Amino acid sequence: MNEKVKAVIKEIFSWIKVIVLAFVVALLLNKFVIVNANVPTGSMEATIQPDDRLIGFRLSYLFSEPQRGDIIIFEYPVSPEEIYIKRVIALPGETMEIKDAKVYINGSETPIPEPYLKEEWIVENDGLVLTIPEDHYFVMGDNRNNSLDGRYWATEAVMNEMASTLEDAVEKKYCFVSKDAILGKAIFRYYPSITMME
Repeated sequence: MNEKVKAVIKEIFSWIKVIVLAFVVALLLNKFVIVNANVPTGSMEATIQPDDRLIGFRLSYLFSEPQRGDIIIFEYPVSPEEIYIKRVIALPGETMEIKDAKVYINGSETPIPEPYLKEEWIVENDGLVLTIPEDHYFVMGDNRNNSLDGRYWATEAVMNEMASTLEDAVEKKYCFVSKDAILGKAIFRYYPSITMME
């Protein structure tokens, strides 16, 4: 085998090593550091549009807890193989009340500020009172009139025969996201444009 052929083979193997290394690094990053999410619905409009693609950071909550207002990527409690994206509204131990299209925490007379809402909230906007269990969060979409979120999951659990009544579904925590089910905090949108999540 002449020197020219040896040089070509050596070059090919060096490229194969680079490609394999890049693949392994990408795999490790995707498994342990970032989560890539595609948004199929308008439930988070106007913040996130249908077909937007997002990157979430898996390590966001390694040393801190989710905060009200965070946009999280998580396993849907009623069907954990489905990945959802919603905004954290109520935190562990809090009592949340939805009244007249506003969210009140722990009996406060002042609702939480929600400047991100898409439009006037008219659907399922009154009468829900829940106490959030330890290590769980209540989440809703920014498009409250078109979002399958914590307001509906107890009903979904009953319809799927995972609970016998709405009270049973709440007791079994189907309308909350457990901290263990959170895959990451949405950090930025990379398609169709790059935008930081707020």
